[in-house]
Amino acid sequence: MTEERQVNQSEINGLLWAACDTFRGVVDPSEYKNYILVMLFVKYISDVWRDRIEHYQEEYGDNPERISRKMERERFVLPEGASFYDLYEQRNASNIGELINMALEAIEEHPKNKAKLDGVFRNIDFNSESNLGQTKDRNRRLKTLLEDFNQEQLNLRPSRVSEDIIGNSYIYLIERFGTDAGKKAGEFFTPAQVSTLVAKLARPKPGDRICDPACGSGSLLIKVVDEIGGDDYSLYGQEVNGGTWALARMNMFLHGKDVADIRWGDTLNDPKLISDEDKLMRFDVVVANPPFSLKKWGAEDAADDPFERFKRGVPPKTKGDYAFISHMIESALPREGRVAVVAPHGVLFRASSEGKIRKALIEENLLDAVVGLPPGLFPSTGIPVAILVFDRSREEGGENADRKDVMFIDASRDFDAGKAQNTLLNKHVTMIADTYEAREDVEKYAYVATFEEIKENDFNLNIPRYVDTFEEEEEIDIAEVQREIEGLETELVQVREKMTGHLKELGV
Repeated sequence: MTEERQVNQSEINGLLWAACDTFRGVVDPSEYKNYILVMLFVKYISDVWRDRIEHYQEEYGDNPERISRKMERERFVLPEGASFYDLYEQRNASNIGELINMALEAIEEHPKNKAKLDGVFRNIDFNSESNLGQTKDRNRRLKTLLEDFNQEQLNLRPSRVSEDIIGNSYIYLIERFGTDAGKKAGEFFTPAQVSTLVAKLARPKPGDRICDPACGSGSLLIKVVDEIGGDDYSLYGQEVNGGTWALARMNMFLHGKDVADIRWGDTLNDPKLISDEDKLMRFDVVVANPPFSLKKWGAEDAADDPFERFKRGVPPKTKGDYAFISHMIESALPREGRVAVVAPHGVLFRASSEGKIRKALIEENLLDAVVGLPPGLFPSTGIPVAILVFDRSREEGGENADRKDVMFIDASRDFDAGKAQNTLLNKHVTMIADTYEAREDVEKYAYVATFEEIKENDFNLNIPRYVDTFEEEEEIDIAEVQREIEGLETELVQVREKMTGHLKELGV
């Protein structure tokens, strides 16, 4: 094969975002993101498949049987007639939506693909009248979409585009869709820098089993393994929304993490990551950005939970924050596991059953750190959020059982202001992570509180109780201010006298 021009990340990102014009103003972003991301997936695997065939043709010449055997051993198989290029050739067909659906089903159902892609396309319908319009309009949009992805600049074969670029483009699109979708984005999108910060605070290491029980599109899991480097880890996740679960599965595939175990279901009411002994699977690292203050999360059945996740108390039925936190802690390995969770500030100070749970977690010595973040970081809400870090190595018998303090970091003033939303910069993430690692007081920024101090505050974790950010105003010299006023008044009298003289000269 001849060497092809490599394309860069921004070029691919721009072309993919431009392809969305087919749907803008016609289909809601929360819906059309699925069509764009699925088409990107199909185009990518089609280009990889072509690339591998050409490689074996060069190596083995005119020996189709040997080439076929080699192709059957690839990490996936693209069935005959199911490639992007097969669909492109049929772009003028009157039933093009149905043909795309059939191709997706063939890809998903192939025995070689089933374990990695089973069910991934079941929630996407390219023949949907409600989403894509009546037949004539639908066919026109799908034809345009196929033509957009057929541009030579979007040739995604590995000799031209690295796997990292494809994976990054997928995440780029998810983030752009998240920003456009606004409040609808919370179910599948966590801002990249927030994910990076959570990953750093979780401190993953080689060999870890890592789980996100509310994984959305899976980008937080990707950030966590980026902190590890290499391939020595295992990934698990669960997502309640079927369409978002499919995005997570494709996201893992495009990042070369085919064996990630991502389940579809309601984590709080029907946890799927269960061991052979019908107990919760246990993990070295558990991270999540679960839905904030989820209503109707299943409180009515929580007291009888077979996994005893709510033994410290049942959270309010209209606020599921501590339900997710309780699940995550019980999913972490006893005396070893670490938990990092994004939550609204209310979890730090709300009373009643949440206060009882919070007190129990602190008395069990599980809470390791509280990090306050700026407002406006999420497209789904303008409220400030916090990251809570729990460390089960602090419990009795764990390596850090002698650590009895809690690290408080107030990073609420460190952000880059944007028109749509605020963002954390790399320097902000680094500052927080380094401060957490050093575990020392930093004036007006961080404070290491003892258990006794927290108890004196009635287990209220509101950050201003521990980190004093008050800026004393400069003392005003009243006498000096009075002298300045008198001087200005004298100058004003002089200016008025000059102005009167000039007006008389002008006869005014």
